[in-house]
Amino acid sequence: MERKDIEDGDITSSLLAKENLDTNGVSSSRNVAANSGGAATAMVVFSTFIAVCGSYVFGAAIGYSSPAMSGIMEDLGISLAQFSVFGSVMTIGAMLGATFSGKIADLLGCRWAMGLSEISCVVGWLAIMFSKGAWSLDLGRLLIGCGVGVLSYVVPVYIAEITPKRLRGGFTTAHQFMLSVGLALTYFIGTVVNWRTLALIGTIPSLVQLVGLFFIPESPRWLVKFGEEKDYEASLRHLRGEDADIFQEATEIREYTEALQQLPQGRFLDLFQRIYAHSLIVGVGIMILQQFGGANGIVFYASSIFKLAGFSTEIPTSILSVIIMDKAGRKPLLMVSAVGTCLGCLITGLSFLLQDYQLWKEVTPVLVFVGTLVYNGSFGLGLAGIPWLIMSEIFPINMKGSAGSLVSLVNWFSSWIVSYIFNFLMEWSSAGTFFIFASISGLTVLFVAKLVPETKGQTLEEIQTTMNPRSTR
Repeated sequence: MERKDIEDGDITSSLLAKENLDTNGVSSSRNVAANSGGAATAMVVFSTFIAVCGSYVFGAAIGYSSPAMSGIMEDLGISLAQFSVFGSVMTIGAMLGATFSGKIADLLGCRWAMGLSEISCVVGWLAIMFSKGAWSLDLGRLLIGCGVGVLSYVVPVYIAEITPKRLRGGFTTAHQFMLSVGLALTYFIGTVVNWRTLALIGTIPSLVQLVGLFFIPESPRWLVKFGEEKDYEASLRHLRGEDADIFQEATEIREYTEALQQLPQGRFLDLFQRIYAHSLIVGVGIMILQQFGGANGIVFYASSIFKLAGFSTEIPTSILSVIIMDKAGRKPLLMVSAVGTCLGCLITGLSFLLQDYQLWKEVTPVLVFVGTLVYNGSFGLGLAGIPWLIMSEIFPINMKGSAGSLVSLVNWFSSWIVSYIFNFLMEWSSAGTFFIFASISGLTVLFVAKLVPETKGQTLEEIQTTMNPRSTR
């Protein structure tokens, strides 16, 4: 084994051993920290709200093209092919944004990475609003995609890094909830206003976040990484409250970060060392399974069914996920969610299989409705948001930028692949397509059961030390 791998292992092993010390002094300090730092202060709530304004922008960007389609094509005289480019170019922008999201967050911090993303989104929305032709529409959509690609990474990471460990799951899952709200509200508003006004309305949450960023603290973990000793303690104090005992939490963050800084600055290729193998497999694997389990397929059918009501079935289950995340745990919710999506795909696939039989012809629309309802509800319960939460928890701070960029890029690229091949699969076999999705959802249950750790109630430092133990010599 190379010396660098051994050194990496020695550091993480010493951290793990330190974590397991059972002296009265450490235990009592930790209990004090847990009791005083486990509440949701007003600043944590406000900071999370400002962060999830970016999640709303994410959802609004996804939901914009459907209600705007007829108005844009009629007013600007563009063809269906040109509008298809407009609809899909956001994914290209998102992949570009995701590629650099981790490095941008490393350089600027999550707070100003969100600010840079929102500037890109505002310019994009304005470009769409004032568009006179297809090229400015596409440019605006591309800029929004770049912003959304960065936001998809930095929002859950920022929330995970500022919230107490006992509340981190529920607060971070608010990312998916606001995404669902943004998507549903944008469609609903788009039914009563024209596409230019809808684009203008799209700038509002971006501007709210841009202003709010001046009033929220930077992540204490990012500040200590760059040696901002006074600022990181002030940030932690601001988040935990003036009367909270932050000594133990502050010490743990500083000692863990200082230990990691003894290692060379994490490069992209360092991710593929054995010491990070578990984190990388979990982070990349859960994103691939999320997308290839039918996220862009059956959700398409769900949106067409619930379109007239402007209703998203993900919203109620996303709320439930926020409420029970830190009680039930990530792993059980992910497994229940995957079982539900598997069932939803099986029901939908069965409906396509039976539609050619006269006896079952009248039943198949009901089965499609039930299948999409089960899938969308189950997806919102866990698979929609928990992969992003896990991604924000499992990578150590020296590798978080590179890892976050890779995982976000994999998610967006997988989304694009599924969107591209979906129609070809449906032409081959509608029933077969959803049975494939069901099989992948079943594989997700096994993947979660065997490889995904339960991170409920642990600090980020505890999770990362456990996930990245010493490599086998």
